[in-house]
Amino acid sequence: MLQALTLILICQLVGETVVLLSGLPIPGPVLGMLVLLGWLFLRGGISEDVGRTADALLAHFSLLFVPAGVGVMLHWERIQGQWRAIAAALLAGTLITLAVTALTMAGTQRLLAAKKGRARGEADD
Repeated sequence: MLQALTLILICQLVGETVVLLSGLPIPGPVLGMLVLLGWLFLRGGISEDVGRTADALLAHFSLLFVPAGVGVMLHWERIQGQWRAIAAALLAGTLITLAVTALTMAGTQRLLAAKKGRARGEADD
């Protein structure tokens, strides 16, 4: 478990470092997840140890929301003054996310259907 946790944290460190040095406009942990995904593709899948460690982290995922809750309470006056803008941003972000997810799913289904159709066509030959 220690090796798997070290791998996860090293990937996050690599992501943070690349973002810090290059100024990329994406969060370091997101880039770190992409690095981890690339590593897992190169290895041919998720090892049992990494899977167990990730499951253990996800089991306690709700603890990660405690700092956000504290931040909301700390800045409550600011939130009260700007609740309309916050609500509009949340609503717009949710709608955009739903639309992008639906378009991505539709595109993926079309690609898979086309691939399946080509595979059937090759099998008939």
